[in-house]
Amino acid sequence: MSKPLSRLLRLEQTAFLARDRAAWGPHLARVRSFLGEGLQAADPARPVLILGAGSGLEVPWGLAPARTTGWDADPWSRARTVLRHRRWAPWVFEDLTGGLEDLGAAARRAVAEPWSGRHRDPQTAALRLAGLVPFLRPDPAALRTWIEAHRPGTILAANVMGQFGAVAERVVEGAFGKASPWAVEAERSDPLVEALEAWTRRALDAFLETLTGSGAALWLIHDRGVAFGPGPLDLGPWADPWTAQLRGGVEGLEVSDPLTGLDVGAALRAAGRDPHRQDRWIWSLAPDQRHVVEALASRPAAG
Repeated sequence: MSKPLSRLLRLEQTAFLARDRAAWGPHLARVRSFLGEGLQAADPARPVLILGAGSGLEVPWGLAPARTTGWDADPWSRARTVLRHRRWAPWVFEDLTGGLEDLGAAARRAVAEPWSGRHRDPQTAALRLAGLVPFLRPDPAALRTWIEAHRPGTILAANVMGQFGAVAERVVEGAFGKASPWAVEAERSDPLVEALEAWTRRALDAFLETLTGSGAALWLIHDRGVAFGPGPLDLGPWADPWTAQLRGGVEGLEVSDPLTGLDVGAALRAAGRDPHRQDRWIWSLAPDQRHVVEALASRPAAG
């Protein structure tokens, strides 16, 4: 992984950890409980892989079998886990999308003229990048290679899928520097936003296809949706699509989908994996920003 990308991911993780976590207690308890259940259910004779292991804030490493490997692209994630859990686990520092390097390179080509190095007008550069992104094919080759080499019995994913789009946006913004790549008029459709959403969906599809084809038991936690605004919000009984589960003044909220239309449960079932554990809850990250978190566990099909 390139140094600029590693630096960006480190800054993202540092900003996350710097937020006020006083009100996160119930959310963290549920994440740790779910991931801990997955670690305790894992076959200790087979390798275990924790994707998005981060600083160990959400992962109960005390329950992890001896042959557990952490995976997080943040170059300080392993050190923070050691400090928090006194656990020096094997670690992989790779991009799980397999496409951020190419995306960053395309953004830099769009921003600067190759023959002069002079920066283009930001909106011109954004349109050029929007035209390049559809040709990019994120491929989690590093993850697939690791799985083929180690054949893990259990894989946990700690809120990585909901971050693919956000990190892709940060990569693009990093290439544009102080200039904004986004359309000025909010009511106008933004070709670059649409191109990045399609890129995110391709990355998510390839990632989940790799996981479902691994033969491992899967324990997946991810942001199912994000609601912005001060209105009331609650969850009714489990329902699909996930928006049908929302209760409260939803009409006064702006609701976004970090998974760009991907229904993880439906994808698991299509791969022959009926989730045997499923849960959703609301995580109040900030007063006007609440995340609907989804947790799904599935085993490979018998036989």
